[in-house]
Amino acid sequence: MLNKLSDTIYYLANQNEKERPTLGLVCGDHSSLIIDAGNSPQHAKDFLQDIVKLNVPPVKYVVITHAHWDHFLGMNEFDASIIVNNQTKVMLEKWRNYSFDDYSLQQYVNNREIDALCMEIIQSEMPNRERFKLNSPTIIFENSITIDLGNKVCIIEQIKSTHTDDSTIIYIPDEKVIFLGDAAYGTTKNALYHFKQSLLLPMIDDIEKYNAELYLLGHESLCDKNEMKLYWEELTTTCSVVKSCSLQDAIECFKVETNREPNDNELFFMQAFVNDQIIRSQKR
Repeated sequence: MLNKLSDTIYYLANQNEKERPTLGLVCGDHSSLIIDAGNSPQHAKDFLQDIVKLNVPPVKYVVITHAHWDHFLGMNEFDASIIVNNQTKVMLEKWRNYSFDDYSLQQYVNNREIDALCMEIIQSEMPNRERFKLNSPTIIFENSITIDLGNKVCIIEQIKSTHTDDSTIIYIPDEKVIFLGDAAYGTTKNALYHFKQSLLLPMIDDIEKYNAELYLLGHESLCDKNEMKLYWEELTTTCSVVKSCSLQDAIECFKVETNREPNDNELFFMQAFVNDQIIRSQKR
């Protein structure tokens, strides 16, 4: 079931047990735009069935926020222009060359090209996939693009991100709503979940320049301005105290600077920033 933010903005909430991210719908006077295509054709079909019930203008555009499989594998289900940034286009080309039979999927898992959960979702939600081939995106942008749906403008921008290098966000100015995809999350490398310290403040600047009041995140769905402010504060505070590969040193520095013990979220973020230090030290 779709959740209604306003007369023109809806979203299908994330389902983490199925690795389904938040999907968005923005409606103008003459056309509609979708944010992310879902983790499978079935996810996309479920979304489209809910959209039909709304009697909104036809879907003309689908924006892919980044080239992680759970955000784009349903894109073939949409009779619409697929919008991606240049980097996302390059990353999708690899997927366009994939085969989706069981043997090929297992090889990709063995080679660490996809993870086991991705294979499991594909196998369970794409039963007829031997001839499946991902469509090509149709609108490629560099830096940013603005789409007018008819008295409803969407600003689409590639930003700096702690999650991927190809993260795209979508801002609807008259509603002060922003769709972030997974841009504000960390990422995993060498089995270590980490936030990239060097990109944290530039990412926050890129997002907060829009002065949104409601934020749609890929795997939390809806956050208001106060919730995002707290999230940014916890991230920036913990980032500032991590200066080495030692979690204990970071905790001690945190206690000196804040005169209190870190909460569970802050401990998690500190470990993620420590992991970033470890990953960077391995490159030297």
